[in-house]
Amino acid sequence: MERLSRWFWVLVIAWGACAHAEAARFTSEQAEVERILELADQRLAVMPAVAAVKWQTRAPIFDPPRETAVIQRAADLGAPMGLASEPVKHLFQLQARLAREVQTSLHEQWQAHGYSYAEAVTTLAALRPKLDGLTIDILQAVYLAAPVLQRESFEAQYAAAAQQKLRVSGWSDQSRHELLAVLHTVALTPVPALQRIASSGMLRVGTTGDYAPFSLDSNDTLSGFDIDRAQKLAAQFHARPVFIHTTWGTLTDDLSHGAVDVVMGGVSITPAREAVGTFSAPYASGGKTILARCAVSRQFRSGLAAVDHPKVRVIVNPGGTNEQFVRANVHQAQIVVFPDNRGIFDALATGRADAMITDDVEADLQAKNHPGKLCRAFSSTLTRADKAIFMPRDPELVKAVNDWLIPTIAPDAAVHAH
Repeated sequence: MERLSRWFWVLVIAWGACAHAEAARFTSEQAEVERILELADQRLAVMPAVAAVKWQTRAPIFDPPRETAVIQRAADLGAPMGLASEPVKHLFQLQARLAREVQTSLHEQWQAHGYSYAEAVTTLAALRPKLDGLTIDILQAVYLAAPVLQRESFEAQYAAAAQQKLRVSGWSDQSRHELLAVLHTVALTPVPALQRIASSGMLRVGTTGDYAPFSLDSNDTLSGFDIDRAQKLAAQFHARPVFIHTTWGTLTDDLSHGAVDVVMGGVSITPAREAVGTFSAPYASGGKTILARCAVSRQFRSGLAAVDHPKVRVIVNPGGTNEQFVRANVHQAQIVVFPDNRGIFDALATGRADAMITDDVEADLQAKNHPGKLCRAFSSTLTRADKAIFMPRDPELVKAVNDWLIPTIAPDAAVHAH
């Protein structure tokens, strides 16, 4: 515990001093889906070149063994990511059919009006690496977007995007609709987490982006100690980190539904979360305390009983352990729910409430960031809790994370890491 406490306070002292190797940002659901559409469009755009080669070499348009091999390869590559086989096969069967239609249409035009393909003709062997690469890119994009694709509203929500992004010759309103329909059938199946991360090349990190010094989204850029840590963990797995926005109220659902591989950002170990997943070794320890407007902070020095008064306004951010603690322990004070945890401290400082129950590391940081306006009113803590990386119950993943994490939280490593 002493080691954790020392490391814990290094966070407050050094916050803002870290330099990140590259900017971290939340992935966009819209961008994830549009990436699939753009890749499907790119794949169909290769078909005139394929048609030209087959015209020049008199090769048949329909090549059943080749199509079967492509479709099966896609299913085989998708399986380690957890992509169910049949929807993947249907997706690539659709693309194969559209490819044949484009080639057939061009051959009919050339037969009627003469061959007119303007670009240099290559060979099928030269074109196949590009198509094989697009197969991998499409599968990775589908894997990342799977939680969005499965939503009931998916097809209606992205019909306009399909109209905009699927533009090359060969697309029709019907085929755009078919593509969205088959994407909507995508399903994830359980596979070992490390296998999924390795085969996809991605570590999907759920984070709230509203809890300094661990995770903070500001000006469309994520920063914080857990953002830095997530980037290093992804590098350990030879993967790229993909940051997925979650909230304190939904992070357990996101983990249990397979939308993320890990959740990071100052997540406290609680029984409710342990009922859904598991935690790494703790890397920080602290507890709830009282943050107040400096003008009234003296009245809360005695602790929680002074806060629980009818004339006191207690501000909470919804869905997390702060609100849970207040709901369970504060019965007379006025509870003010403020939905944006990034702006909640400014709201407190400007008088929209009198006090807030929050973690001691956050209380000290916000008092530092709002000098003369916000003060830590209670010198001790009301609770005790550890913070750790939240994960599914996958023993190999837990071991791999802990094998990497534990050496990084030694006192000397913590002091010299930033």
